[in-house]
Amino acid sequence: MLPLSRFKNQKLRVKMLILVLPLVIIPLFLVGSLISYSSVEQARRGINHAIMDDLEHMATFTRHLLEAHHHQFQVYQQQRKDDFITELKTLAKIAENMVDTENKLYRQGIITLKEAKQRARKMLQHVSIGETGYLYTLTSDGTLQVHLAREQENILNEQDGDGRFFIREMIDSARQAPSGTLNMIRYPWRNDTLGDTIYREKLAAYLYYPEWDWVIAAAGYTSESYSDLLFEQHALNDLKDKIKEKSVGQTGYIFCMNSKGTFTIHPENEGENFYQIRDDNGNAFIQEMCETKHGWIRYPWNNDGENGSRMKIVRYDYFEPWDWIVAVGCYEDEFYQEANSISWNSFKFTALITFLTCLISILLVSYASNVLTRPIRQMIRVIRRVKSGHLNEKMKISNDDELGELARTFNRMTEIIAQNQEMEASLAQQGKMASLGILSSGVAHEINNPLGVILGYAGYLESKIDEDDPSYTYIHEIKRESKRCRKIVQDLLGYARTPQSVLEHTDINLLLAQIIDFADNHTDMHHVTIEKNFAANLPMLKIDGDQMRQVAINLILNAGGAIKKKGRLSIETKLDDELVLIIFRDTGSGISEDILEKIFEPFYTTKEKGTGLGLAISNQIIEQHHGNITITSTVGVGTTVTVRLPIETEDYLL
Repeated sequence: MLPLSRFKNQKLRVKMLILVLPLVIIPLFLVGSLISYSSVEQARRGINHAIMDDLEHMATFTRHLLEAHHHQFQVYQQQRKDDFITELKTLAKIAENMVDTENKLYRQGIITLKEAKQRARKMLQHVSIGETGYLYTLTSDGTLQVHLAREQENILNEQDGDGRFFIREMIDSARQAPSGTLNMIRYPWRNDTLGDTIYREKLAAYLYYPEWDWVIAAAGYTSESYSDLLFEQHALNDLKDKIKEKSVGQTGYIFCMNSKGTFTIHPENEGENFYQIRDDNGNAFIQEMCETKHGWIRYPWNNDGENGSRMKIVRYDYFEPWDWIVAVGCYEDEFYQEANSISWNSFKFTALITFLTCLISILLVSYASNVLTRPIRQMIRVIRRVKSGHLNEKMKISNDDELGELARTFNRMTEIIAQNQEMEASLAQQGKMASLGILSSGVAHEINNPLGVILGYAGYLESKIDEDDPSYTYIHEIKRESKRCRKIVQDLLGYARTPQSVLEHTDINLLLAQIIDFADNHTDMHHVTIEKNFAANLPMLKIDGDQMRQVAINLILNAGGAIKKKGRLSIETKLDDELVLIIFRDTGSGISEDILEKIFEPFYTTKEKGTGLGLAISNQIIEQHHGNITITSTVGVGTTVTVRLPIETEDYLL
């Protein structure tokens, strides 16, 4: 919906479409949507219950299978564990009997004590327990007496994986126990000799033999002793096959993974880690399942070979004994085909009716709005033309309704405006000329007399001073500028009429160089650097030198006034076809567009003490020389004034 302010600014055709189309489309769309929603929602509600119940049952069934398998092997492993402990105790007692037998032979004098211990070592070293288990003995100070690889090494300060001094604990408990009493100890151990990279649980049965000060121990890894890995793996593979045989819908399946995201049961990717995998919306759904461990999840998924993603729903639960997440998933569209068919048919029917209604409504409203707005568009075109200054434009009157009356009134209004503009222009010109005449008469009386005195004395001094004297140039300049002032007064007196020009062939570069020398010494130009860029070999121009000097000085001083601080004025001359161009570029404050439109009007000025005649007279002088003057400016950057003068011309028509 458009905001009210934007709606008001729209064209009539758009407004009619915005108002009419919703009245037709909205009721039709609401009725069709309600029917479609009711039928589809009913079907989906029943299917949702069925699919969720099915997935829940499958997840529960799978978890029960895992629990039964886990319980079966717990019982099996506990039995094997008990047998292993009994085996360790038996081997420890057998080792004690071996040592005691050798000790009796020693006491009978048959062998020496050294021979007895040596014979005992050999017999104990040949006893193995599981894959890597063995018998070993050590004295109460921690020195190994019997060992496969470290005999006579002191291990009193050995620590297990938990940082416990388990050797000290074994020695202390064995010596404190009654003679022949068996003790048990568990500790995490990593055998570097075997290349172990992780700690495994080790179990040892031990006792103290005081005659030799030996602690006799039978030890082995529990994982090697009471786990039948081959049997358990075979049983687990059978279980996996049973789970993978269960189908869910057409393409759904059951899968399991650990809390790190590695698939333990999967039809295709078993053993691979998918913790960081993301669905088609960029969500890490496997990571979410591993973190929450229980619940429901829906995500879009695109299988290889399919054109697009489909929404998948998964029920997952946590099997804590194995740190497994049991998941059952399927694609929703496989269950929603019937509901989707109903929804799609309803949507197509509603969309078709809506489209046809919209098309007919748009055509009718467009035709009606075109009939109503065509005269208005024509009026707008005429109004724009009148606004741009074409007061002779008239509106066509094709009927007598409200629009026809508006057209007649507008045509009458433009006629009155045109008449008023002509009267205003005539009165303004007359007023300017009257003001100029009054001003000119006063100025002529007040200025001509002093100028005559200045010219007289300047001529007198000029005749008394040699031309080589440095002051001669200044006196000559005073005389020349005084004459120019008198000429300006004469121009002011004749502004209302066409001034008479004295045309002479003049070197424009030389004339501008003299004016620049004068400007360099002017008090208003001390902060301005003037740069000359004159084209060589310019043709002589037939111009009035005094008038052209007046134009150049006026433009230079205007540039100096526009440069508030330090700045630069560039004066350039160049040849352009049949024209000579004089270009003044300054780095002043610039002129705004609204002022540029009025800048050549007489008496228009932006200066506090200006008369507004400088540019008006300059423009008049250039036009009398069959040339033109243009000004371009950018506020804050500077102004460029271009004077164009013709090369070849006959005497100007004055």
